[in-house]
Amino acid sequence: MIYSIANQKGGVGKTTTAVNLGAGFAQLGKKVLVVDLDQQANATVAFGLDKSDLPTSYEVLSGEVTLSEAALPAGPENVWLVPASRDLAGAVVELPTLENPNSRLSEQIGSVDEDYDMVLIDCPPALGPITVNALVASDRVIIPVQAEYLALEGLVEFLDTISMVRQQLNPGLALGGILVTMHDERTRLAQQVEADLRDHFSETVFRTVIPRTVRVAEAPSYGIPVTDYAPSSRGSEAYLALAEEVLSRG
Repeated sequence: MIYSIANQKGGVGKTTTAVNLGAGFAQLGKKVLVVDLDQQANATVAFGLDKSDLPTSYEVLSGEVTLSEAALPAGPENVWLVPASRDLAGAVVELPTLENPNSRLSEQIGSVDEDYDMVLIDCPPALGPITVNALVASDRVIIPVQAEYLALEGLVEFLDTISMVRQQLNPGLALGGILVTMHDERTRLAQQVEADLRDHFSETVFRTVIPRTVRVAEAPSYGIPVTDYAPSSRGSEAYLALAEEVLSRG
């Protein structure tokens, strides 16, 4: 199963979710591949890998290697990573000039369906050609939404984009769920945003809510997921619960 972790807005927890959900799947016995498609390479850094490691997801989009060939051990047991590099900034310009520009990633899937139980694609914060490539290559998309009103802006537009990709490029694409992230249960604002999401989007919103915690924020600086850095923390427990919920949805 291939999941895109996507939202056109930055700072909503896409990379944090890709890294820690992947680690949560691994703890549940799944073999996991995380694909870093963001030129900032935050998922690569969060796993403690060097941004200069080659090949990267840029070479995958260029058609030089498959995803399987670009995968490196990420550190945690049962987790592999296709690293990113700053070359992805150029891919935004280059992709539209290539043949089949929206399906470059899907054409380079390789043997991931045979090699891995779960594939998580960390998308850049934009509705550009790289994110479209991820959606075309995916079975489902998970949308992290920060528990603040500004984070809700653009959500409907992004859902429309998913619908467009489904109609024109990938009929099999489904919404895996909307994930409430950076939730501070002490604030009325966070509670109201969560309530609004559940009111408008009903069961598409995951029951699991990711809390705003120091441990989740600290983990990337140590190059390991929060599930390894602070396994008994609220953040770690939330991502493990999310992994279980995602698997329960099939």
